Amino acid sequence: MPSESTAPSKGVALVTGSASGIGRAIAIRLANDGYDIALNDLAVNKANLDAAKEEINTEYPERRVCMLVADVSIEEEVKNMVDGAVEALGRLDVMVANAGILRSGSIFQTTVEDFDAVLAVNVRGTFLCYKYAAQKMIDLGIKGRIIGASSLAGKKGHSFLSAYCTSKFAVRGLTQTTAIEVGRHGITVNAYAPGLVETPMLDVLQEDMVKHTGDKGGVVEPLKAMAAVGYLGTTKDVANLVGYLVSPEAHLISGQTVTIFLDKTI
Repeated sequence: MPSESTAPSKGVALVTGSASGIGRAIAIRLANDGYDIALNDLAVNKANLDAAKEEINTEYPERRVCMLVADVSIEEEVKNMVDGAVEALGRLDVMVANAGILRSGSIFQTTVEDFDAVLAVNVRGTFLCYKYAAQKMIDLGIKGRIIGASSLAGKKGHSFLSAYCTSKFAVRGLTQTTAIEVGRHGITVNAYAPGLVETPMLDVLQEDMVKHTGDKGGVVEPLKAMAAVGYLGTTKDVANLVGYLVSPEAHLISGQTVTIFLDKTI
């Protein structure tokens, strides 16, 4: 049923990579929490982006929603995306730099092109989102919230994921340094670090790992066994954390990369 709330907007949240998976769950959670939403993804994912917009419009008709097609690895497109969110919705209170890609393979199988592609989206894209969102918030005098996507793979190395792990370790450093630099402006910067959650990316990783290792169990069952709680998380679990990190109650939490899904071996 559509929400009947008429509460005023809490602000504007821009979520990259929000056509599906974790990004879409975060966008829906923040709409539920009272934010107007700027959805972003690549042009190739526009059909899914349209569907995400329709879902928010249906469930939360009081919330304003805009779509911004952009490639986060391209500086001018990120700058235009941030400007576009403000032009469409009037301000920018929350940036969730969620967009990311994964390419698997041993270090011997991973090409320079693979490595550069992963870092271009996962690291450069996050850097550009942090940079231009923080600058816009400062220019507008907004005490905002910036959230990035790290991973459990950014806290512990995994076979066949050299490029991905490298990128997610980098997000942790970027999050910490940006938090130090913008904290006096009232902006917090944090990242979420989920383990395996049920997303389209997990399906790809499962297929890849079966291919790389020959083990038909792939990665899902072994990681379930390593999980302290004994089961995988969902996209909503990540979105719930983001909902807290953008709240006023989280004003003293900054520079943190918060693990979701405790691996007993860490």
